[in-house]
Amino acid sequence: MQAVGFRPGCRGPVVLGLAGRSSLVGRTDRGHAQGDGGGCRMGKEAEMSADSVPGERPGAPIVVAVDGSPSSHQAAEWGAVAASLHDVPLHLIASVAVIGGFAPAMSVPQAELTWMRDDGERIVAEAAQVAREAVRESAVPITTEVTMDLIIPTLLDRSKSARTVVVGSRGLGAFQRGLLGSVSTAVVRHAHCPVTVIHERSATDSVSLGKPVLVGVDGSECSVAAVQYAFAEAARRKVDLVALHSWSDASTIALPANWDDVAEEERAVLAERLAGFAEQYPDVQVRRIVVPDRPVRALLDASADAQLVVVGSRGRGGFTGMLLGSTSNALLHVVECPITVIRHR
Repeated sequence: MQAVGFRPGCRGPVVLGLAGRSSLVGRTDRGHAQGDGGGCRMGKEAEMSADSVPGERPGAPIVVAVDGSPSSHQAAEWGAVAASLHDVPLHLIASVAVIGGFAPAMSVPQAELTWMRDDGERIVAEAAQVAREAVRESAVPITTEVTMDLIIPTLLDRSKSARTVVVGSRGLGAFQRGLLGSVSTAVVRHAHCPVTVIHERSATDSVSLGKPVLVGVDGSECSVAAVQYAFAEAARRKVDLVALHSWSDASTIALPANWDDVAEEERAVLAERLAGFAEQYPDVQVRRIVVPDRPVRALLDASADAQLVVVGSRGRGGFTGMLLGSTSNALLHVVECPITVIRHR
């Protein structure tokens, strides 16, 4: 039988990208944050206002899963900075659930359970120290939690009352790496709030460097939530917003006669999606990128100079399949900056 914890982590800037016609798209150190795959509502139901930013829950904490790995500490650091920016609490959680072997967890010797919990307490204490160092000049309330429950259902439950859930794309050891990959994917699929995945090579100094936020937009109503979130993040971080719209798809069968007309049409699609938000956030400088390229590749290229990438969970052509299917590694685990996924219900 093996006791396995959870170890995420990473850093980076914010970039807003638009996918194209193809489918792109306690004690003050210890406490508990009280706390499915929906589709995309189209039409007027999808209209967002300045008061309906995804995850905008007054006083709701940013929840970060930690496991003691370096990337987990990066996640704690990123979460602390985000909590300071949004003036909300930070909640760090570690799972020491028994998931190996065949006997039920309750059959584990008490001495082993005590060791597991003590190890969990060490993990959250170290993460809390990292978080405090990241926001020394801010009075961010930091709470911690050690749970014997499995991490995925625990995070999904916490997401019901969280502002954002932050997970790392990698942990400690080969087995944990496989586990964490499934954790981030499962949480992105079913969380009740925005989910940010931190890559192990992300840079936590991106906010201070003033890198932009990148958002992917595909012209569908579902991308509205991602655009709203990206504008709000750029405004909060006082950085530019890069709106990327990719409109070429190698799977297109009927090629248009005039690509210039198509390009103009796609620029109009992007302008339409940004218009209302540009008025709501007049201080945010927007850089528009419209390129004839595959959405995932376009976002990967643009993310190199971003501190955060924001995408919706559904879009034209079935963005869910694109993000969470064959290209999940390309986006969730290869983009070398934090990526926030917005599920629009």
